[in-house]
Amino acid sequence: MSLSNDDVRRIAALARIAITPEESAQVLERLNRVLALIEEMRAVDVANVAPMAHAQELGQRLRVDKVTESDRRELYQSVAPAVEGDLYLVPKVIE
Repeated sequence: MSLSNDDVRRIAALARIAITPEESAQVLERLNRVLALIEEMRAVDVANVAPMAHAQELGQRLRVDKVTESDRRELYQSVAPAVEGDLYLVPKVIE
């Protein structure tokens, strides 16, 4: 598939992009190269290729799911300006 200058001008108008005739020629060349690449990629037989989630077969390094920090709630609440029943009290901002 190949585009013409009229196609490029119509696409630019639909996208609301103002282009000059010189820019139109450059855009036409680039778009035709992209379309040629797409056609080349479509020609490749991928019937026997399994779908992949990633280009490299990598696995996640997992760690043991265990608690590694001690409970420091009392320390944190001891420096808070106001605490009530394990909750931090803050000034009302929205009325």
